[in-house]
Amino acid sequence: MIGRLTYLDHAASTPMRREAIEAMLPYLDQQFANPSGSHRFARQARAALDEARETVAAVVGCLPGEVVFTGGGTEADNTAVLGAVARRGGQAVCSAAEHHAVLHAVEQVGGTVVGVDSAGRIDLVELEQVLRRAADGEAPPVTVVSVMAVNNEVGSVTDIAAVAALVRRLAPAALVHSDAVQAASWVDLRTLTPHVDLLSLSGHKFGGPKGVGVMVMRRPGAVAPLLVGGGQEREQRSGTQNVAGAVALAEALRLTDIERADEVPRLAALRDTLVDRLVEALPDVRETVDRAHKVAGSAHVCIRGVENEALLFLLDEGGVCASAASACAAGAMEPSHVLAAMGVEREWSAGALRLTLGHSTTLDDVERAIEVVVPAVQRVRSFAR
Repeated sequence: MIGRLTYLDHAASTPMRREAIEAMLPYLDQQFANPSGSHRFARQARAALDEARETVAAVVGCLPGEVVFTGGGTEADNTAVLGAVARRGGQAVCSAAEHHAVLHAVEQVGGTVVGVDSAGRIDLVELEQVLRRAADGEAPPVTVVSVMAVNNEVGSVTDIAAVAALVRRLAPAALVHSDAVQAASWVDLRTLTPHVDLLSLSGHKFGGPKGVGVMVMRRPGAVAPLLVGGGQEREQRSGTQNVAGAVALAEALRLTDIERADEVPRLAALRDTLVDRLVEALPDVRETVDRAHKVAGSAHVCIRGVENEALLFLLDEGGVCASAASACAAGAMEPSHVLAAMGVEREWSAGALRLTLGHSTTLDDVERAIEVVVPAVQRVRSFAR
């Protein structure tokens, strides 16, 4: 519980960890210098940036020189797709359930969007068909395949190793990119990195600040930079680095990595309590993705006979912070593109409710959410009669 509010929207953004705030404060005050300078203040900033890069590399399982700090997850995703096509030509491929930062980038360059299964994971059979057509010359060569590790709406986990193996076999020159923005809290990133060429992270999804992210580039120079100028970040991302943000991101990521083994089972138990109690208390409520196929923090449900816009209004009145879909799509009246791609019927997707847990979530939060959600659903249903 944060203040008097019950915050269950961690997939949209997490509260900053106190340790991350304390880590960044010196670089907002006394140690404010530009890390590209040559004087001692600049060298102090550069040393802090280098240490942050080393910390991220250790958690991700890559070399420090492969860590590029960006302005967030969207920039990293855009760079992977648009930068790959700009440098190498050919086409980009992604799944229909990707975050819009990837999906819209692929659409912008006229790429191919592959369907997903009922859990929101890329259809490997269809992906194989797309890769074979390109290999046979029936379509432009595939330059980059972008598949998220953990879905930002429904929490489903994709087998990135299987995706990568397919790409390596049928399109060996193609880059494999994974949007791992939602994965850091739940998945040991070291298990993902060996299978990809590019990987995206965003600080505010695991207790760091907004406005700073990471692009892991395991093939330096494989993509064209989106931002050009002073040549910072080894010519991959020009612009004065956000030293304070990078330091805070690294500290939040380090703590997340240390705590993950304890936090995942703790939050899975809270998630199970939350969903089980809602399903028991309300008819026509179903869990969107089976628990075996999603991360511990996702309590996404679909509620028949409910319009989620009205439901979210009542939850907000009751002090429960939740969402219906990606925060980037908040306010949109169209059904979630993820649920549509999964084949969820309109009568169910209209009542989608995304409750997501994180490091600050407690049993009190879960109990309070149940107290508010159950009567709110009942009230919205009474309006529709």
